[in-house]
Amino acid sequence: MRETMVLDAAGIKTPDASKARRLPEGWSAVKDRARMPHYTFTYNGPLTGTLRVPGDKSISHRALMFASLCVGTSRITGLLEGEDVLATAAAMRQLGARIERESDGVWRVDGVGLGGLLEPAQALDMGNSGTSTRLLMGLLASHGLTATFVGDASLSGRPMKRVIAPLSQMGAAFEPSRGGTLPLMLRGAQPPVPITYRLPVASAQVKSAVLLAGLNTPGTTSVIEPVPTRDHTERMLSAFGVEVEIAEEAGERVISVTGEADLSPCDVVVPGDPSSAAFFLVAALAVPGSDLVIENVGLNPTRAGIISVLREMGGAIEELNPREVGGEPVADLRVRHSALKGIDVDPALAPSMIDEFPVLFVAAALADGTTRTSGLEELRVKESDRLAAMAAALTSVGARVVELPDGLEIEGTSGDPLRGSANAAVETQLDHRIAMAMAVAGLASHDGVQIDDTAPIATSFPTFMELLQESSGR
Repeated sequence: MRETMVLDAAGIKTPDASKARRLPEGWSAVKDRARMPHYTFTYNGPLTGTLRVPGDKSISHRALMFASLCVGTSRITGLLEGEDVLATAAAMRQLGARIERESDGVWRVDGVGLGGLLEPAQALDMGNSGTSTRLLMGLLASHGLTATFVGDASLSGRPMKRVIAPLSQMGAAFEPSRGGTLPLMLRGAQPPVPITYRLPVASAQVKSAVLLAGLNTPGTTSVIEPVPTRDHTERMLSAFGVEVEIAEEAGERVISVTGEADLSPCDVVVPGDPSSAAFFLVAALAVPGSDLVIENVGLNPTRAGIISVLREMGGAIEELNPREVGGEPVADLRVRHSALKGIDVDPALAPSMIDEFPVLFVAAALADGTTRTSGLEELRVKESDRLAAMAAALTSVGARVVELPDGLEIEGTSGDPLRGSANAAVETQLDHRIAMAMAVAGLASHDGVQIDDTAPIATSFPTFMELLQESSGR
């Protein structure tokens, strides 16, 4: 039987320790995974002071990829050093780019140029990163080389057919596992063919995969998106010197690139990840007495849905010092404890906050009244079935949840703490966002919430537990 340790927001306590200890510098959940016990997150006072979340994951992936397609040197400041992004860096090294972290924390990328990618000698290990996989499939689809993609158990269960379909139209060939999943072999098109592709589902990853394939394809490749999705690819390609045409036709957005494109080296500053900031936004709103400033948060309109929804629920969130960083809108966010109310969440907002729904469900469980969400079928094919996982997790700690085919209906506690679950671990399904969402729930519970495994948190937010310590129990 594994020993149980309790992590409150002031630190980690062992059963025989009278004082909390801080996590060691450079702590990695995955490195120590075999020795890691369950953790229980519990209330330890309001969240106060100032903190800074890691760099935006979506932008970090793209910065590494695009810099690798340049001839020359690019530097990236504020790169998220989570496992998903490091998987992208490792893959680009296998494809010929030289990528190094300098002593000041800035990442230097010496690219090989578009069309100059090398055929990888070994399989590209994507770990848990769906973004790395789908974007790299697009990038390699228009190069005349062969590559095999592998990933962990979670990633190997995620659908790739949505990317395979348009890239096959461009001439690439795929040999996926049964069900269209990893492991998967890709043979790049020789020569690639430009297409115009209408997205059947709102997906920034599919859009980006097609556009990246278009960079090395003679002619114009276009993507039609009926519903706007994250536009980091368009913004960053422009920063790297690619001409990206954006038009509106019959109320739909049409994004086009013309190959064969030239990318110029660029220095990138990565803003803070709004998906990571969301956990602290909800924690501060939920814990009485909290008054927290989260610095340098990216507020791209295609990513800021969680802020507008939390404000609609009554959350006190103030934007301070608005500015632009690396072509992206950024601000510091001051968030204070608030009495939240249940709402019907507009399904049109889903693409702008798809990764934030797990922690929004926690906010809903503490609100006054009922919160209803719909149009969230995409959550069933993330790192886990996030609708089912969050319904089960919240129910196990005392929330009242009804699972629907495309969303959740949650009756809140009107601000009262959840019961919690200190003696039975919540199953996170190896999903980093489920783990962090339920950690936040533990801060607003009577008995704390025990998490079965915190190791997956390192995929996107390696400093999450340290920041909880720094912001609580001051």
